Amino acid sequence: MRPLVVAITARALFDLEDGHALFEREGLKAYAAYQREREDQPLQPGIAFPLVRKLLALNALLPAGVPPVEVILLSRNSADTGLRIFNAIEFYGLGIVRAVFTSGADTHPYIQPFGAQLFLSANPASVRSALEHGVAAATILPTGLPPVDRHPQLRIAFDGDAVIFGDESERVSQEEGLQAFHDHETERALEPLSGGPFRGFLSALHTLQQALPAADPPIRIALVTARSAPAHKRVILTLREWGIRLDEALFLGGRPKGPFLDTFGADIFFDDSMHNIESAMQHVAAGHVPHGVSNE
Repeated sequence: MRPLVVAITARALFDLEDGHALFEREGLKAYAAYQREREDQPLQPGIAFPLVRKLLALNALLPAGVPPVEVILLSRNSADTGLRIFNAIEFYGLGIVRAVFTSGADTHPYIQPFGAQLFLSANPASVRSALEHGVAAATILPTGLPPVDRHPQLRIAFDGDAVIFGDESERVSQEEGLQAFHDHETERALEPLSGGPFRGFLSALHTLQQALPAADPPIRIALVTARSAPAHKRVILTLREWGIRLDEALFLGGRPKGPFLDTFGADIFFDDSMHNIESAMQHVAAGHVPHGVSNE
């Protein structure tokens, strides 16, 4: 069993927006001075902080012999300005021990050497590059709202088409209309969908879930899709073919996803559509996956 490894940038983990705005306004020298002056002041949690804390907390529940979950920090800070970030990691007791500081250079080339199955960043260009190299990646944007922790469980929600699955069905919907989409899916109901960029991460998460205690399970996974009947059947049979069981599946038929994600209590939701991300961000942390026909 491979370990579950998540790579995350500092701006997704901590609230660095004041410093980032200063860097954009006054440049690197002012930013470096700002961070050095405050390096003993703990950073506030960022939008992905609850997710990371819950991921790392799973290690206390894993049976012997199962490799631990690991979170890798990737940062465009220098090691000097990054000291404040490591101090914050220590302050909050996060078990993050590996990090890369690139002094402004791209961080995404380091994802694959670490074997990460997921990359979260506030930089859309880095996310696109990671996706192009076969890594599940999402742009997770600060909302200005404090991160909310609704459940002791780790709860992750995924869109289907162009995220877990390929975008071929969504392409039919956008190019030929909803009726053509339903006809397409009905005709191919017994034909498994192709895998999308998040299939590998979903599989790794499911494998980890199976290794954890079944009583009071610490992970809950949901599919939240705009599909409805009759297009549901192909999804269910595809997941069965892959050997993946979801805890919840919401077939919303185009209803806004945000309120449903709020009810589920997602720690993060992944979707390829900015329209759905904007709905989700009003309620939960959301990662935009710039993949497929909606992002061409």
